[in-house]
Amino acid sequence: MDRVKRLAGWGWRVLTTPATTLSLAFLTLGGFLGGVIFWGAFNTALEMTNTEEFCVSCHEMKANVYEELTRTIHFSNRSGVRASCPDCHVPHEWTDKIARKMQASKEVWGKIFGTINTRQKFLDHRLELAQHEWARLKANDSLECRNCHSSVAMDLSKQTQRAAEIHTRYLLAGKATCIDCHKGIAHELPNMQGIDPGWKMPKELEGETSPSASAIGDLQRAMASIHQGVITE
Repeated sequence: MDRVKRLAGWGWRVLTTPATTLSLAFLTLGGFLGGVIFWGAFNTALEMTNTEEFCVSCHEMKANVYEELTRTIHFSNRSGVRASCPDCHVPHEWTDKIARKMQASKEVWGKIFGTINTRQKFLDHRLELAQHEWARLKANDSLECRNCHSSVAMDLSKQTQRAAEIHTRYLLAGKATCIDCHKGIAHELPNMQGIDPGWKMPKELEGETSPSASAIGDLQRAMASIHQGVITE
């Protein structure tokens, strides 16, 4: 009888006495499971905000820049490869993506207070918005462009002579980045009066002929020649 009492007492002490190793194991397991759940929820929410559907859910975007995108080669082309909003405005690497999402908090502020909630407000702020994006892409060496476009993969022989020359002298040499020359590549440009568009011909290449230039380039040169003749006369 005494043995049964001692055994029962021992069992009760085991159940009621805090067990350091057992508690630590439960805490570790609980922390791990909690971390997995938190990470899964965080990553799911992050990816939901990184879709074109989320971007154009704001009418400011859908009625303005998205509509413009649908008329460009980034939206519809012979290869069927489409660049969506996050492809061009959100870096693909996780750390850079998080930094971009933190910057986007300012855009949420603008959404809440209706900074560009009408077409006219959007047009009034268009140059400022564009300059912010140009500066961001300039600072990160056009990171989002290079997610798809690799300079080392360029076949310069398939470019016009002038394009190949400019890419070789400036892009490959690290003197310029994509956004320096390709402003307005997916959206209409704002009023560029007094703003360097970036695509102007470098002084050292002005006047050089390009036998492989497009018909549009030939037409532009012909029109420029006509206007020059009128001015001279």
